[in-house]
Amino acid sequence: MKANYIKDFDQWKREFSFSAPVQVRFSETDMFGHVNNTVPIAYFEFARIEYMKELGLMQRWLKGDGELFPVIADMQVDYTQQVYFDEMLDVFVKIASVGRSSIDIHYWVVNAKGETCFTGRGAMVQISKATGKGHPWTAEEKELFENKQLISSEN
Repeated sequence: MKANYIKDFDQWKREFSFSAPVQVRFSETDMFGHVNNTVPIAYFEFARIEYMKELGLMQRWLKGDGELFPVIADMQVDYTQQVYFDEMLDVFVKIASVGRSSIDIHYWVVNAKGETCFTGRGAMVQISKATGKGHPWTAEEKELFENKQLISSEN
């Protein structure tokens, strides 16, 4: 793998425990018949939201009176294989590192044959509505991220 955020690809893959299935829609393909280069970011978003639901954080952020919300600070996609209409993909998500108010999230997308199609990473920051600045994670949230426990899942 050429991605600079992956040191040992086999070890990196083993660290994923959550994935969300995605089926490639016709509207996501371009005139060459493969998935448009902008689409993997939408797949990452879908899987990230599902992961945050499993962690129990999305529900907190979506409360109407909530003081905090997540924003994506950067996003990187590395393309390793073309993907076509109607393919079934698994979009894996993990938290690679935890900062004061941010987390570095990694993504690994595989097709039905288990072949890597895309990898990626991005920083997500928890923002305060009042200040517009990063708001520190609680000790409970940091532990949740570092232990990679899914609190609302049967897994």
